[in-house]
Amino acid sequence: MKQRLLHETYPVYVLEVERRETNLHTVDEILACLKRQIDADEAALYIATYDHYGHTRSLKNGQIAEGILDAKSIVFCFGITLPDPQVMAVRPRSIGVAETWEGFVISFVEAPMPVANIAMENWAKSLVDRPVAMLG
Repeated sequence: MKQRLLHETYPVYVLEVERRETNLHTVDEILACLKRQIDADEAALYIATYDHYGHTRSLKNGQIAEGILDAKSIVFCFGITLPDPQVMAVRPRSIGVAETWEGFVISFVEAPMPVANIAMENWAKSLVDRPVAMLG
């Protein structure tokens, strides 16, 4: 897994998965796999699934980059600690899944809690049929 800054501000983990690297065929199949992992984690709680592609497409002036075929996010929260009120700015968490012609792009913003990053990275990597590194 690699780490990168999105727009020079947001540290984002990204996993690009070619279609031949996974037995999952759609964004919804990937989200279902991620939801099972969230549900199995006693510290995580599933909140919602957001259809970013559908929402943007429905807007009069919505713009979707060429090559994006679908895009949804799974929203959840790790409830391990609530150390101060400011931490609410980075909660809840989400993992985005975008489908492109080549395959899928899985991404999430780095959490301020290492255990959450490890879990999200492991969940993302589990979508691939062989060992893989996140891109940064």
